[in-house]
Amino acid sequence: MANIKSAKKRILVNKTKADRNKAIKSGVKTAIKKVYAAIEANDKEAAKSALVAATSAIDKATKKGVYHKNTSARKVSRMSLAVNKMA
Repeated sequence: MANIKSAKKRILVNKTKADRNKAIKSGVKTAIKKVYAAIEANDKEAAKSALVAATSAIDKATKKGVYHKNTSARKVSRMSLAVNKMA
């Protein structure tokens, strides 16, 4: 454990930020799973609505700095491709 006051604060702040990032990433993963579950169930309407929700969650996570913009673009692109292939 750190002895210096600023180092102790950094440990606390880093823990807080890590918890926030973990919660945001978990929400994004859940949204992505819902999209792929709808694709597996062959429900095009549910897949499209889940895609919109997942895209929104990914964009918000990117705006907050949890994901790099290329990572989020790749995730959205792959989901969109999978939903569009359902036709």
